[in-house]
Amino acid sequence: MNHCQQISCALVLAGMSLGAYGVDTAPRISDREIIESLARLEAGQKALAEQTDQRFKAMEAIIDQRFKAMEARIDQRFKTMEAGIDRRFAAVDQRFAAIEKRLDDQMLVMLSMFSALILLIVALFGYIVWDRRTALRPLEARLAELEQDLERDLQLRHEQGSLPTRLLNVLRQLAREDEKLAGVLRSFSML
Repeated sequence: MNHCQQISCALVLAGMSLGAYGVDTAPRISDREIIESLARLEAGQKALAEQTDQRFKAMEAIIDQRFKAMEARIDQRFKTMEAGIDRRFAAVDQRFAAIEKRLDDQMLVMLSMFSALILLIVALFGYIVWDRRTALRPLEARLAELEQDLERDLQLRHEQGSLPTRLLNVLRQLAREDEKLAGVLRSFSML
């Protein structure tokens, strides 16, 4: 017997026992009537148990439906949250991509400026070399001309010495005979 049937039997027995203490005497009930009453009670108990089972099953179905609905709502909320998170991550990815593009653009500008600066420095060195050569050519020509003039006028490569050296030798020989010339040469420390 299940729990409900036990409670019903206990109530019937308690009711019967309370009747036994009464003052009036009840008419005698036959065994057959008792068995029929018990059969009716058992049938009622079974019907009550079936109703209780049906109610429990109905409640279980309702609870299952509510849990499924709640689960569906929770799933929907999680999907909504995931979509929101995905959108935020996409926005962050877009921001990072934009920052990366800006950095790439700035690096390109910096590289262009650095290349231009290197090109200007190379051009400046080229100009300096060109200017130096152009400025030195007239000087080299003038020096070569002066060298030729000195070579011609002073005869620096003569086998007996340069023209001033030979002139000094001539003056020294003349100073041996001329006292006045010797005095002048001595005053200039040439004798």
